[in-house]
Amino acid sequence: MILGIGVASPEDLPGMRRAAAELGPGVVVRYYCPESGAEGSPDLVPSSDPEAALVGDLVANRIDGAVRGTFPANRTLRLLREAAGVDHLERVALLETADGRLFFLAPVGVDEGWTVAEKVALIRRGRELARLFELSPKVGVLSGGRLGDLGRHPAVDRSMADAELAARLGDGVHCEILIEDAVRECGLVIAPDGIAGNLVFRTLAYLGGGKGHGAPVTNIEPVFIDTSRASTDYAQALRLAIAMVGGRSRPL
Repeated sequence: MILGIGVASPEDLPGMRRAAAELGPGVVVRYYCPESGAEGSPDLVPSSDPEAALVGDLVANRIDGAVRGTFPANRTLRLLREAAGVDHLERVALLETADGRLFFLAPVGVDEGWTVAEKVALIRRGRELARLFELSPKVGVLSGGRLGDLGRHPAVDRSMADAELAARLGDGVHCEILIEDAVRECGLVIAPDGIAGNLVFRTLAYLGGGKGHGAPVTNIEPVFIDTSRASTDYAQALRLAIAMVGGRSRPL
């Protein structure tokens, strides 16, 4: 199996190589990087446009899966979207709480998950991810308040109505605003919208002592794991890619 990972700066490379060394035999990692500063190692893929090189090799099946690594998000994801022929990307993030509880969370992009239809699509694909990683197939759909808060604000009412409908259509459970209960019982948690999901991710990973392990893109054929450039450990993101390549013969 051959995986590619984006290396925006030479300083990023040692940590990525340490992560790859944890994977064991049978996995080859190629490091896509700018031509300037490339050290001439055979595992490097230097390019004048490394983001395009990574995406191009992925969609051409020259590598089995890719991890964004430290490449900039906007351009890399735009290139991936265009190459895959979709109008948007759907990501489901694997998170770990400070006490070691794993769960998938979506949406995590600020422009994702704003409609009931988008939430239902994320539930369908995210549930398959949870099963692949042997997490609970139960899905918790969050909203902006408790049921007792109905009538306090139109936005809260709309959020709860959307969550109730998404949960019913997606065979999930409306957990209201009680994320602390949802992560104890559910392998997949659906945030009210992309802003809320992004805030959950950032609060847990950067303030709450938890970890973000990468976010598989679920609505395209190639295996691509999005990552935060603030991450310093890419071993789990690489393992995500390995599991998806091994367990996925069709789009989720």
